[in-house]
Amino acid sequence: MNSTEQSGFPANVLLQSLPSPVLVISADDRIVAANAAAEEFFCVSQSMLKRMGLEDIVPFASPFYTAAARLRATGTTLSEYGVKLGTPRTGGARSIDIQAGVIPENPGCIILVIQQRSVAQAFDRQLNNMQAARSVSGMASMLAHEIRNPLSGIRGAAQLLETNAPHEDRELTQLICSETDRIRNLVDQMEVFSDERPPQLEPLNVHTVLEHVRKVASSGFASHISFVENYDPSLPHVSGNRNQLVQVFLNLVKNAAEAIDKAGAIGKISLSTSYKPGIRMQAPGSERSVSLPLEIAVLDNGSGISEDVAQNLFDPFVTSKESGRGLGLALVAKLVRDHGGIIDASTLEDGTVFRVLLPVSPSETQ
Repeated sequence: MNSTEQSGFPANVLLQSLPSPVLVISADDRIVAANAAAEEFFCVSQSMLKRMGLEDIVPFASPFYTAAARLRATGTTLSEYGVKLGTPRTGGARSIDIQAGVIPENPGCIILVIQQRSVAQAFDRQLNNMQAARSVSGMASMLAHEIRNPLSGIRGAAQLLETNAPHEDRELTQLICSETDRIRNLVDQMEVFSDERPPQLEPLNVHTVLEHVRKVASSGFASHISFVENYDPSLPHVSGNRNQLVQVFLNLVKNAAEAIDKAGAIGKISLSTSYKPGIRMQAPGSERSVSLPLEIAVLDNGSGISEDVAQNLFDPFVTSKESGRGLGLALVAKLVRDHGGIIDASTLEDGTVFRVLLPVSPSETQ
């Protein structure tokens, strides 16, 4: 009798009570146990599921088979994102996440926990965000030249008028100049999204990037806010562009500082790094799984993210700030995506956390 049953809760009772679909896979890849949530998820009775093998619910070409073999060999846990699961009854197009682990008492057996909301969904959402950004930037690229030409003419004319205008009218000519400059700067920012050139990457210690960001923030816009650093000193190098990663985390820290100011709280921003060895994701349109084990988190105790912008937080021109343009987080998402990573945000009881997941530098894996 195992410890669960000794405590008065039979393992099967606990299995059936779990809200997430759970499967137990034998050493020869047969389904030997399932819970009620799995029955509902696959639209197949538990007795029918127990007659199936892994090949009946996971496509033959899925990288999950390699991951399962690695899991059995190492005996560790595994998180796999974007795995395709399905049956002839439910179809095979559903992309879900799974957490998996071995069962020590039964060598070769794996327990799978299926989660339908996922980092993969955040990844897909950001791809849509990038497509929206490209649409905006495409329009900006086409119109930029046509916009800049008349703006230059308007500004030049205003400067000429200012030289002969009476003192009381010069304020109006200066207003024309400042507004044309503002429009030109907005066009310049939009054009950043149309730059599809891959960044120049090199092995980087992300802690040096975060330390630079902290120093810049502490000496300027976040001088009134305390910083907490929770770093994993053994973190391997990331494959990154230093200037672009500084821009990413400086934007996130600036957002955190503004959220704190909005809430009127005693400010605290936490910067943390951790290594999540089991986090993998299958890129859309590819059979290749990408490992994203480096997690960098920016946590604040500010006002949180309003529900009306949460789902489209990384879209261009989406903002809850009165004077914001909604381009900062859209640019962050683009830069993270250019690095082969993903970013997501969650509102907590006492603030917001932005998590960036990035791949390890190839030099670390050789």
